[in-house]
Order: sequence, then C-alpha cells, then structure tokens
Amino acid sequence: MSDPRSLDDGAEAITVAQQVASGTDSIAVASDLVDEATPAERVPEEALWKRIRMMTVAEKVKLALKGNKDARAVLLRDSNRVIPRLVLQNPRISEDEILMLSKDRNTDEELLRMIAESREWTKIYAVRAALVENARTPVVTALKLLVTLAEREILRLAKSKNVPSIIATQARRISAQAQRR
Repeated sequence: MSDPRSLDDGAEAITVAQQVASGTDSIAVASDLVDEATPAERVPEEALWKRIRMMTVAEKVKLALKGNKDARAVLLRDSNRVIPRLVLQNPRISEDEILMLSKDRNTDEELLRMIAESREWTKIYAVRAALVENARTPVVTALKLLVTLAEREILRLAKSKNVPSIIATQARRISAQAQRR
C-alpha cells in the first residue's frame, strides 16, 4: 500500500476503510477522538477542526468508521466525498445524528440518498418526513417517501413553500385523493 499521506484517491480510501473494518490496519488515532467524551472532557470545536484537518486521509477514514460524535460531526463536512459516506457506516451513529443530517439543507444529496436507501433509518418517521421536506433530497427519492407520510404531514407539505414544487404538487394530489375517499 502507498504512503498514507499520499492517499487522495477515493479507491485507496475505500481500501483503507476495508482494512480498518477488518482490523488489519496499523493507523493510530487519538483515543479522545474515538471514545465518547463527557461534556467536561470535550475538545473545543475549533481545536477539533484543526486536528482533523491536519490528519491524513487514512487517519480520517479510521476516524470516520470509529470516531465519537464530535469527530463524526466534523468529518461529515469533510471535503473528501468518501469520508462523509464512511461516517454513515459508523456503527455508533445515532438516530438523532441521522435526523439532523436529513433536516440540514447543506447535506450532500448523495448522503441524503444513502440515508433514504437505508431501511434502518427510514423506518423512523421523523427521518422520512425530514428527507421529503429537504430540498436537496433527490426528487425521485422524496416522492417515494412522500406516500409513506401521514395525511396531516402531507397536507402541511402541500402548503409549504420550503419544498420543491413537484413535491408540493404531488402532496396536493395525494390529499385530494384522500378527501375523495
């Protein structure tokens, strides 16, 4: 394998991720970024950003897969497109973090698509509703999730100016059909 400092290719990052997942990597990451911290032990966010920015891609990959909540929050905004995707594979990522990502209008549409494709996360009603309401969610994905929402939520979306027009139009159609029944 090449020097971890030269890892800038997504394929190499994925190779490192496979090694981390299997436990065959030799990458060291500070334990304070992996272990969940109490509020008193938390690293200030600015310092955390600086520390993570100085890491190699290989270290970021390991941190994405093993890191604590604070590290995951920073890595979700990483410029390397592979790193946020790997954060979604972290077994410790919580429903609250997924809900926040689903609501965030700055979340990459690929991450929103990954969330929508996960049965584990879309079984949560609030996540489905947030994905439908998020303008960055791919329209096809949002339309599939729209029909799973409660009538009251669909009525709200039909009147909302914060959703794409195609979502609002479809919500009006669904509510009109429900009223005819």
